[in-house]
Amino acid sequence: MVKRLLDERRFLELKDHLKEMNSPDIANMLEEMDKEDLLIVFRLLEKDRAADVFSYMEVERQQYLVENIREGEVENVINSLFLDDVVDFLEEMPANVVKRVLKLTPTERRSNINKLLKYPEDSAGSLMTVEFMALKKSMTVREALDVIRSVGRESVSINTCFITDRTKKLEGVLSLKDIVLAKEDEVVEELMERFPVTVKTVDDQEDVIKAFKKYDLDLVAVVDVEEKMVGVITVDDVIDALEEENTEDIQKMNAVEPMETEYKKTGIFSLAKHRIVWLFVLMISATLTGRVIGRYEEVLENAVILAAFIPMLMDTGGNAGSQASSLIIRGLALGEIEKKDLPGIIFKEMRVGVLVGLGLATANFLRLAFFEKIDPMVAMVVCSTLVFTVTTAKTIGGTLPIIAKTLKLDPAIMAAPLITTIVDTISLLIYFYFATTFLKLV
Repeated sequence: MVKRLLDERRFLELKDHLKEMNSPDIANMLEEMDKEDLLIVFRLLEKDRAADVFSYMEVERQQYLVENIREGEVENVINSLFLDDVVDFLEEMPANVVKRVLKLTPTERRSNINKLLKYPEDSAGSLMTVEFMALKKSMTVREALDVIRSVGRESVSINTCFITDRTKKLEGVLSLKDIVLAKEDEVVEELMERFPVTVKTVDDQEDVIKAFKKYDLDLVAVVDVEEKMVGVITVDDVIDALEEENTEDIQKMNAVEPMETEYKKTGIFSLAKHRIVWLFVLMISATLTGRVIGRYEEVLENAVILAAFIPMLMDTGGNAGSQASSLIIRGLALGEIEKKDLPGIIFKEMRVGVLVGLGLATANFLRLAFFEKIDPMVAMVVCSTLVFTVTTAKTIGGTLPIIAKTLKLDPAIMAAPLITTIVDTISLLIYFYFATTFLKLV
């Protein structure tokens, strides 16, 4: 309908139609439009709606708009956004766009933007906004409601009000529900909840995510080193941070360096660059497997049948290790597992490995001895290797992510590709040791 109204130049009808649409839907629609149509539709939006739609758009389209609309329009959009959205936008923009935006921003707002831009990337300070509802503990409920009515539109949320003293030190928190339901002459200090949950400006965004999950929050106060309140983080920003963290972990777990851009918007050279480093590392480490096979070449010549089981043993070991590492990495990310749990995890994974290994080995021995008519001693070598390989793989898979965490590395790097490479070498060493011991081949 929008495309048809655009083609027929029925702009008044289009403007009315846009009023009935949600801002995220309009933003998604603008992503698919030609740039000329994008400008027309954006200019038909009401001022407040335009800023809201702008906050949902992709960075490339935001940049195009800022570079192609009038300064008055840019000023309206930027000054209507909450500060955290402005900062997210500016962090992705080239210097000329940042300069243009800051030039159109009032002095006090520009100062707050510059302050937020200086916080470390992925820190609580970089996620927060300074537009929150602050009340004094000496206020009555009537006075608090007057403040909320007068400045509430400038706050990111009025559902949670923060109580601060003259030095901006956080003293308590109070919900709008409690304010509305209280008597007008009651004092805020008597109603507020003391010792609210807070995060520090320098805390990593992973710690912020954990705080939201642990305390079931939709808004959290951010304080500086002096415990003075400087901003708040909303649940929508945490969801964005969580998506970013999960995406990064998934990429690392599959031996891909983290990428900032979406797959469809990333060029082939950039994709290759982010993949080749880990592939090179894994390729070099995989030469250990080749060296092991080369060292036991005489064993394979004397019992060629042994070579047929190498892929099965290596794959099973790699898969077993990946199962364990995936669970431990996820547990570390959710805060369910800590570094001190390492001894218990080693003991548990060893027992799990023995149980799983014995189950797989029993089924495999029956298949080899009775269905494929393999020499029972060869079948015993293969199945014994299977038990030790699975046990070793699960122990290694459960251990390495915690060791990485202890060394202040990302546990996600100790995932399937690296675990598989390590376990492959170990499983072959075990296999050939059993072969030379039980079959007396050399």
